[in-house]
Amino acid sequence: MISREEALELFRSDDLIGIGMEADRIRRQWHPEGVVSYIIDRNINYTNFCTEYCSFCAFYRAPGHAEGYILPKETIYQKIQETLDLGGTGVLMQGGLHPDLKIEWYEDLFSSIKARYPIHLHCLSAPEVTNIAEVSGISLRDTIARLRDSGLDSIPGGGAEILDDAVRHRISRLKCGTNEWMDVHRTAHQLGMRTTATMMFGCGETLEQRMNHLELVRNLQEETGGFTAFIPWTFQRENTSLGRFVKEEATAVEYLQTLAISRIYLDNFENVQASWVTQGLKTCQMGLRFGGNDVGSIMIEENVVSAAGAHHRASEEELRRIIRDAGFVPKQRDTLYRTYFLN
Repeated sequence: MISREEALELFRSDDLIGIGMEADRIRRQWHPEGVVSYIIDRNINYTNFCTEYCSFCAFYRAPGHAEGYILPKETIYQKIQETLDLGGTGVLMQGGLHPDLKIEWYEDLFSSIKARYPIHLHCLSAPEVTNIAEVSGISLRDTIARLRDSGLDSIPGGGAEILDDAVRHRISRLKCGTNEWMDVHRTAHQLGMRTTATMMFGCGETLEQRMNHLELVRNLQEETGGFTAFIPWTFQRENTSLGRFVKEEATAVEYLQTLAISRIYLDNFENVQASWVTQGLKTCQMGLRFGGNDVGSIMIEENVVSAAGAHHRASEEELRRIIRDAGFVPKQRDTLYRTYFLN
């Protein structure tokens, strides 16, 4: 276990290979069998109406906008059936913060899906959960418990961006604060649900602010053990208002360094995911030697990051190939990182 100050020294270091080798060593401690996992699932963005107007987002539409939508249930069912037909095991369902969708809408949606399909529901970011609680006039704990009881299986780490309120005020001032994000995940863990932790970096934050984020999630993992994985990715500036102020996106070197330091510092996380969606397949493959033990999803559908300029695509065959070519054994997993598939 390294200290916060030691991690900051690694961020300031130019010894990329040395940092990568240490991250690789820690990955081997957690995963000595040499397996790298991936999942077949689908992102379903059920609405793009949102009241938060985050400066890094190119996906949202203001309430009443002509390009706004709420997907009909039948469309969502069709997307889930397609996912199952392609060998998928879960859906990641997220949307904007809709001012009119109360908890009963989500309970009806989740329970109707579960009645029809054997699928894992990994849905709703922390800001969505706090929004549902707010518009429904109920407590956060009751909100999460009711969502769980209606079929929600786990919660993704979206909406974290950088867990530092000065950064959040600058890039997403209307969205939930750092403490609220933490409260959603802590409460979910207390209610027996697993979640993931994410970090979107390269949006003009300082190294100290990046470390604030890593320290918070490490401490919460120490407290609850409820996170399945940590997933860092880079801000995509195309088509976003924040992109006018952040002139250069994080480089592949900065991505690999941050991925490796995350693996070293978050020594209580079993899984750290290398991202191909923002970085492309080559950098993702290199990330498997910089601490990553998972390459995420083939992502049958994704609309949010692609709206901001990330246009990478990958098939199951491509992900299995880059894993093998990096010297690992590819295995399909489920949302909770159980690699029980034999292919």
